[in-house]
Parts: sequence; structure tokens; C-alpha cells
Amino acid sequence: MVSERTATVDDLYHTPDNGKYELVDGRLVRMAPTGGRPAYIGTTIATLLKMYELETKRGYAFGDNAGFVVDALRQRSFSPDAAYAFHADIDSDDFIVGAPAFAVEVRSKNDHGPAADREYTAKRADYFAAGTQVVWDVNPRTSTVTKYTADAPDTPTIFRQSDLADAEPALPGWRVAMETLFRA
Repeated sequence: MVSERTATVDDLYHTPDNGKYELVDGRLVRMAPTGGRPAYIGTTIATLLKMYELETKRGYAFGDNAGFVVDALRQRSFSPDAAYAFHADIDSDDFIVGAPAFAVEVRSKNDHGPAADREYTAKRADYFAAGTQVVWDVNPRTSTVTKYTADAPDTPTIFRQSDLADAEPALPGWRVAMETLFRA
């Protein structure tokens, strides 16, 4: 029996089609492009994170496609739709080493249903194992943001249209009016 070679971080730099991938359990997993609504929401969140960075002068905001290589986990990387990190080396062309403090995953067209829910649950567990404090699961279909925290991963907070969403404790004082993300 012939086994496949385990993928490495170096393989992320040399993907066959230069596409967006994550490294999951030693496998390269291709991330599909997203549609207009999820892309708009992710860009809006990244823009608001950039404003927080400029205001606090601490940490760094990242939009879609930033690669975070996680040393705490075997064979794992993340490429969230938006993220905030306090440790990033922005003077390097290499992937960011370590997990972001705050990660945003915006669900796309095919990211719904029981199988997708299981994948998102597993990914959140990996984020928390790597050191991420807060993960947002953004659902454009329901206009909701579900906030999960590392200290209470099974007790999420759900933000709806009229709410102010937060990323406490990862980003103290940062708030987002939900109507900013989801046009009524």
C-alpha cells in the first residue's frame, strides 16, 4: 500500500494552482472563492478591525487570505476571512507564526448544513487549542454573528440585527453595530 506524503508548511508556499489553502492534519485543503455577500461582510469586518488597530496602536488587522501557521498543533494553518493578532511580524513575507487572538469565519454558499456545522466546530476547537481567544461564526443567511470564546466554547453568544457585537476578551472595547454588517 502506498501512502500519501504528509503536506508541510512549505507546501502552502507552493500550491499547485497558487490558490488559497489551509493545512489540516497534514493535508492541503483548498478554500473555495466566496460570493459577493460573504466577501462584503468579511471586508467590512476587516476594515473595522483596521480602525481598531489605528485607534489602539496595538496589534494588527488582517483581511481574507492571511496565513497563520500554528506551532501548537501538528500540521495546521488557518486563513480566516478576517483576523486580529497582537504578535504578527508584518515585516516578513512569510506566513504569520501563531494563531490570531480573534478570528472571523464568514459562511459562504456551501457552508451550511450538518456537515458544514461539524467542520466549523472542529475548526473552532483547533483555533482554541492554538491560542485564539474569540472566533466569530458569521452567517449571512440568518444575519447573525455567533461568538465563541476559548474559556466557554460550548456557550456561544448570538448577535442579531439590532445588537452591538463584540470580540471580548480578545479585543477590549471593540464593538460592531450588526446593521453595519447586514444591510436590512
